[in-house]
Amino acid sequence: MSDEERNNSGIGPDSKSLGSYFVQLVLSFHAAAWQQMGKVASIMTGKIERDLNMAKHSIDMLGMLEEKTRGNLTEDEEKYLKHALYELRMNYLDEMKKSPDQAKKERETAESKPPEDEDSSSNSAEESKSD
Repeated sequence: MSDEERNNSGIGPDSKSLGSYFVQLVLSFHAAAWQQMGKVASIMTGKIERDLNMAKHSIDMLGMLEEKTRGNLTEDEEKYLKHALYELRMNYLDEMKKSPDQAKKERETAESKPPEDEDSSSNSAEESKSD
């Protein structure tokens, strides 16, 4: 089946949605790596969990995606992927430099902080202005 036949039959994504699927795929690995580096809490447990081996795997998957799609991405998709990889690689190196004790202390500090409520933070800013 040709691409045109597939698109006309309603099977598979059309060319307009391919770009958004690509961004969603990159975002998925990006978010996973952040979580695996212990930068954000796990969606499942609500706790900060650090697994640098899995973070490396997620970053490497994005690197493979960059290699395999070279020359086939729009300019915006390429910039987005390069930026995501740069940001993740720099943060990964930062996490690798930390001792296990330092990482544990940061994790405990982050877990003990209550989540910031946007309404309360904006109210406190307004209150301090009126003082």
